[in-house]
Amino acid sequence: MRVIAGTVKGTVLRAVPGQRTRPTTDKVKGAIFNRIGPYFTGGDVLDLFAGTGALAIEALSRGTDRAVVVDHDAHSIATIQHNIAKTHMQSRVTCMHCAAKTALRQLAHQRRRFEWVFLDPPYRVYDTIALLDALQQEGIVYEATTIVVEHYTKDESPLYHGAFVRHRHAVYGETSIAVYEHRHAEGKEHGDVL
Repeated sequence: MRVIAGTVKGTVLRAVPGQRTRPTTDKVKGAIFNRIGPYFTGGDVLDLFAGTGALAIEALSRGTDRAVVVDHDAHSIATIQHNIAKTHMQSRVTCMHCAAKTALRQLAHQRRRFEWVFLDPPYRVYDTIALLDALQQEGIVYEATTIVVEHYTKDESPLYHGAFVRHRHAVYGETSIAVYEHRHAEGKEHGDVL
């Protein structure tokens, strides 16, 4: 697992020990960023269920300003902190060791908002649709926020849900990627494939 592009391109990242996480493969990560970027001029990233922190680190390497990474597992947080230190991004990353919905409440209380959100929960454990609802209810997304949901291929990712519309969708074996934005975001094609 490595950083694919940007300022720390090629850096090899540490994986979480054991079978606790299911890291996003480099192929899937590349497809995600080629669609939503591939490079950025600032903005803040929220990486829920961050695991290794690879998605947040990739976004920072490609030009976002800051990231908040969230995971409830202590081994994941230790791995994230190692990877952040290895890429010299400590000043740009906030780690939150807590459950996803707890983090969303705390971030809302801090009046934080994000241009990009990555949702990669353990398959069949968390309801990603409920997480989309929580993101909007807590008020931490803009109308132009891009939300990338990684989910089990057999689970549904609706074209429309609440204020969000799915703009992109792709299948990679057991993993599917759905990219959501606000229904009122301008200049987007609905339902395109990654």
